[in-house]
Amino acid sequence: MALTLSKIEEIAPDQSSLAAARKLLKDQAWPLLACDEVGLVWGECQGSGSAPYRVILSEADLGYKCTCPSRKFPCKHTLALMWLRADHRPFRKEERPGWVNDWLARRRGSSGKGPAASPVAQPAHGDETKPTASIALIEADEERDAGTEARAAAQRDRVRAQRESAILGGLEQLDRWIGDQIERGLAGFQNIAHEQCRLLARRLTDAKANGLAGRIERLPSDLFGVPEPVRAAFLIERLGELHLLAEAYRRQSELPEPLRADVRLAVGWTMTREALMADPQALRIKDRWMVLATGSEVQPDKLRRLETWLARMGEGETARFAVLMDFAPVSSGVASAAYSPGEVFAAELIFYPSAAPLRAAIVEQIGGAAPGDRWVAPPHDVAKALDDYEAHLAARPWLGDWPVAVHNATVARLHDQLVLSHDGAGPALPIKMTEDDMALPLVGIAGIDAFGLWDGRRLDLKFAETPQGRWLAA
Repeated sequence: MALTLSKIEEIAPDQSSLAAARKLLKDQAWPLLACDEVGLVWGECQGSGSAPYRVILSEADLGYKCTCPSRKFPCKHTLALMWLRADHRPFRKEERPGWVNDWLARRRGSSGKGPAASPVAQPAHGDETKPTASIALIEADEERDAGTEARAAAQRDRVRAQRESAILGGLEQLDRWIGDQIERGLAGFQNIAHEQCRLLARRLTDAKANGLAGRIERLPSDLFGVPEPVRAAFLIERLGELHLLAEAYRRQSELPEPLRADVRLAVGWTMTREALMADPQALRIKDRWMVLATGSEVQPDKLRRLETWLARMGEGETARFAVLMDFAPVSSGVASAAYSPGEVFAAELIFYPSAAPLRAAIVEQIGGAAPGDRWVAPPHDVAKALDDYEAHLAARPWLGDWPVAVHNATVARLHDQLVLSHDGAGPALPIKMTEDDMALPLVGIAGIDAFGLWDGRRLDLKFAETPQGRWLAA
């Protein structure tokens, strides 16, 4: 049975379903479009969830199946698949996957006579119970909406320009603030750090530079978290990073696109999931991933940021890490990450554009998450981990915390602190100490595979596999 637009109009349940299907005709909505030699067509349509909806169509009799929960038949995904076929869009010819064969077997039943099933029911002649659906009406509505969309686009451009102007004004305030601190003398900054940073963070939030506001808000706690002898150098370094970010934002048109994306993200702009999924240059990796750490932090904009740190499984010389970020209003109550350290799941990740890609989103998860076996770190010693950090720091100078892994390491005491080293030799990573010194049970144990976040001075140890078992930070 040849698919035509008029046939699709006949079987559409109503005009709204047809209009919704029209919106799904974009190529980026369909990561998979395929067919075989006997008239079976299938595809995967990206919906709002992490896993796409699977749609199957038999062109012989217009039988269909979609995994979406819609109560309309056919649903918008099925109508869109039919529409793509009627428009002669390219479909790959390939072998049927298991989920298509399963559907086909259920249709055949026990007779084994092939995909014969009742065709899609059509309304009898003169049946007025089914509303008329028309593609021509959709096109007319789109023409009428063109003017409205143009006005909305112009308004979005105005809002965007206003925000750009507000951010530039915020950067001028940041410049003056840095100058004031230097003129006043950095030696006394510790006494006024909380007050000064809270005031500037509020101004930067008002200027829509939420990313910079967060960095300023965290500065006092970061400053008092390092040993007193190095606080002056630490403060100069952080102020230098802020100045560099401000200058980079002003000159972002001169930067390579990945670094420009980093600058805008650091200042406070965001990228929607839809835009990320539609980016043909975005890095995608499909593999098994282990959860190594989770974290939660309240931002100045009153959103709680939830982080999930992942490591790519499998043996290899190169470590690949990713961090998933979710955001929830603080007013909504306590929120937690969707995964727990030690769990493993298979998924395709897509990475946000960056000169040092790290933040990612899940395109599709295959199956659920389950407790994993021992994690084996890549064969890195401390020197290799530091080289890796320096390379990423050169690519993105305001790198912040960066994931590092060390294989076959040892935790040892060095004076009044703990350090992570490779077999107790060579360079060592100072470990960030906590009030309860949770890392103390690791002292003296050889053969540790360790993961943590390195800020250039201290390692925030998060996860370790030891001969005695798994250790997790609180």
